[in-house]
Amino acid sequence: MKYVKEEGRNIPVRKEVDVLVVGGGPSGITAAMGAKEKDLNVTLIENRSFLGGNMTIGLPVLGFLGQKGNQIIKGLPEKFIQKLREVEGASEHRPCPLHMSITLVEPEAVKNVALEMLLEYGIDVQLYTQFADSIVEDGEIKGVFVESKAGREAILAKVVIDCSGDADVAFRAGVPCGKGNENNGMQPPTLMFCMAGVDTEELRTSIANQSRTYLTDFIPAEYFGQNHQFIVVGLREVMQQARNNGLTLNTERTIIITGLRKGEVWINMSSVHGVDGTKPEDLTHGEVKGRQQIKDIQKYLIEYVPGFKEAYFTKMAPFLGIRETRRIEGQYTMTKEDILGCRRFDDSIAVASYPLDLHHPEDGGCTLTWCGDCYDIPYRSLVPKNVKNLLVAGRAISTTHEAMSAIRVMAPCMAMGEAAGRAAKMAITKNICPSEIPVRELQKELVAHGVYLNQEALINI
Repeated sequence: MKYVKEEGRNIPVRKEVDVLVVGGGPSGITAAMGAKEKDLNVTLIENRSFLGGNMTIGLPVLGFLGQKGNQIIKGLPEKFIQKLREVEGASEHRPCPLHMSITLVEPEAVKNVALEMLLEYGIDVQLYTQFADSIVEDGEIKGVFVESKAGREAILAKVVIDCSGDADVAFRAGVPCGKGNENNGMQPPTLMFCMAGVDTEELRTSIANQSRTYLTDFIPAEYFGQNHQFIVVGLREVMQQARNNGLTLNTERTIIITGLRKGEVWINMSSVHGVDGTKPEDLTHGEVKGRQQIKDIQKYLIEYVPGFKEAYFTKMAPFLGIRETRRIEGQYTMTKEDILGCRRFDDSIAVASYPLDLHHPEDGGCTLTWCGDCYDIPYRSLVPKNVKNLLVAGRAISTTHEAMSAIRVMAPCMAMGEAAGRAAKMAITKNICPSEIPVRELQKELVAHGVYLNQEALINI
């Protein structure tokens, strides 16, 4: 590789704040709200023109309910969903035999409500602002460099919360990180797209009444007879018919998610393997291939799936849905044994229940494994090694490749964001590092604000 030397320059400081949140996705939204106190200055930066992250690409929010049907994600995530419901931007939390629960959201409503809530909280939101590098002195993060139309600037902060999803801040700060499985294979991304004019009643009744023809994965036909808004996963035999007739379909399963608007559905069926979401050339490749794959996916749906005869394409997701990139090495690394063993932790800051959900790096397959109940997410997994005054929330916390496949969905990520935000606030108030905060006090504050924790943790606090 060739290099070009850049002469040293003085970088202007745009802001000095108490808490800086990098990334305005699901975890970043709740992290910023959790960190906000009357006397604390909280800034959130986001490189796009809107907030919401993966909640804006047509996906349902998974994970609010546990495998026993009880609600396990509450607090600020629930408050956000309630605000969405006020503008008809979210459904109720619906039990799902495959995903435990689904909460349908309207992407445009997410963008508006997220911005409105953060501004109401008094949070300084900086859009169109790209994280560029971490500022670290003597093993302590002091802030970040950003790039924008204004050029290169610095934002200094007492505590930084990395909600980038890719551990960008942590990685640039020198935190050791891992990627993918033992062969560095990462779960493939998906480019979501939306179709309208779908007769969802014909779709659901066809599956309910002709289950042998339209067989779904794990979801019984009765589910479709009872639910007017739903998620379809399966139809493998129908897909094989389409392949036999010359169509190219890169996944094993049809995934259709009904929208909140009548006749609207989101399709989760493109799959581009070998994409490293931390490399722009790979992201470009994924975008190009995803758009190419969607042509045959549309033909398949219109010609082979009931209810799609009059359907038409309306919009593409604004960016690729990335399932996996970097994971930090933290004070504790969650494992698949923790997930499947329903592990409880003394420093629990959230309870999750979503199964191990591995989209195979090598092919179009997917493997799901359920634990039967719930498991804890420990605070130590949000605290990275080597760098002080930095926290990480979302799918980039300290886990193994397998465990990440369970905690990566949006409801647990929002719960982690709230915990990280409240921890940052506590660290500043007490003038200590986030790694030094009394976790029992953090747990008390979480519970006081409606967060659900396991009974063992409640007894200890």
